[in-house]
Amino acid sequence: MIRIMVFTLTAIGVVMVFSSSMTWSVIGGDSVWTSALRQCAMVAVGLVLFWVCLCLRMTMIRRLSGALLAVSVLLLVAVLIPGIGTGLEEVGSQSWIALGSLRLQPSEVARVAIALWGAHYLAGAGQDPAERRKRMVVFCGVGFGMGLLILAERDLGMALSFTVVVILLLIFVGLQRSFLLGMIVVGLLGMVGVLLGGGYRSQRFLVYFAALFGNFDDTQTNGYQTHQGFLSLADGGLLGVGLGQSRAKWFYLPEAKNDFIFAIIGEEMGLWGGALVILLFGLLGYFGLRVARRSHDDFRALAAATLSAGVVVQAFTNISYVIGILPVTGIQLPLISAGGTSVIVTLVSMGVLANCARHEPEAVSSMQNYGRPFFDRLFRIPEPAAEGPVVRRSHKEGRREGAADSIRRGAQRPRPRPVTRRRETPARGGSVRTERRDDRYREPRGRR
Repeated sequence: MIRIMVFTLTAIGVVMVFSSSMTWSVIGGDSVWTSALRQCAMVAVGLVLFWVCLCLRMTMIRRLSGALLAVSVLLLVAVLIPGIGTGLEEVGSQSWIALGSLRLQPSEVARVAIALWGAHYLAGAGQDPAERRKRMVVFCGVGFGMGLLILAERDLGMALSFTVVVILLLIFVGLQRSFLLGMIVVGLLGMVGVLLGGGYRSQRFLVYFAALFGNFDDTQTNGYQTHQGFLSLADGGLLGVGLGQSRAKWFYLPEAKNDFIFAIIGEEMGLWGGALVILLFGLLGYFGLRVARRSHDDFRALAAATLSAGVVVQAFTNISYVIGILPVTGIQLPLISAGGTSVIVTLVSMGVLANCARHEPEAVSSMQNYGRPFFDRLFRIPEPAAEGPVVRRSHKEGRREGAADSIRRGAQRPRPRPVTRRRETPARGGSVRTERRDDRYREPRGRR
């Protein structure tokens, strides 16, 4: 199911980038297909890395999380060095490192790195409350430092996205409510400071409040992009104007292939197309959290929950500011918006999530009994390793403890025996007959 959601969203993204980037590629002096072909190349690289993540053992991914964090910190420092980091003159934030014709965005790498390393580091605390609190303090310090580096790039949107990932991981590991409320209050005060500080970020809040109440007095300067996004959604109606038939992409809607690509989806595919994208992201979040609840060890539970929730929250944030529920933050729509680093890093994180899903007890049991599925055999993905037995809990206990506790105590969950097992019994006439039996309902030997 996770592969279906990820591949479907990626395919929609490729089609919409083809449609929304044609005119802007031409005005930039390139071919009509330049941006679309570049997106296809980035998606191909991301899918290869998705396959690599499926082939790796989870223990290997856990060991590499520290190195990935160190690399991401070095990249965040390097992007601040004049002559290495770019983008300040173009978009107002020094967020990219130019690598020839490609541009790397370290903050995208940092979001996945902090999720994987945080899951590894916090899962190592086990069930000791004192050790867990100590590690949470260290994790908050690392996350705070990396967040300051992203803020130094003047990229407030990515800083907020990174902070959301850190907060989600803390929630899943069992953050106290008082501390969480304190972080929310600090975040709200920060937004008030941005609103009162002036500049284009303050203008985004003013445009948001104006659009929220339907007051578009300034549609030619500060509120131009938001207004054009609304017009695109309105033109789409229920069924849309048809793929490739958008009028907003003809230099009316800025960032049509990036931040506001959902407006193009709503215009060309209509309400049903926008609802389909929202449904796919909702299902991705549901199955990602289900993987976390069914995982046996804390690392896989925390990694699956944080990676899936991080992508879904980012997607809903993008969709929310396109339709006017939130202020514009400049966060891209994952798996759909045009971008090199974004699509590659997101596919890598989804590859790790799919690998966690392959280690569900039911998946391991199924492969032990029936072999690997066709997808795994086709791409030579090895069978996941089985896990040792653990203590069983009742279903009612699991429901009472809540989602956060359920993820945090994933190591206490049982490893169920294979659901079915084949045995051969002699049939009449001397032939051998194969039976399937359900181990869970096998009668004790004393009653036979």
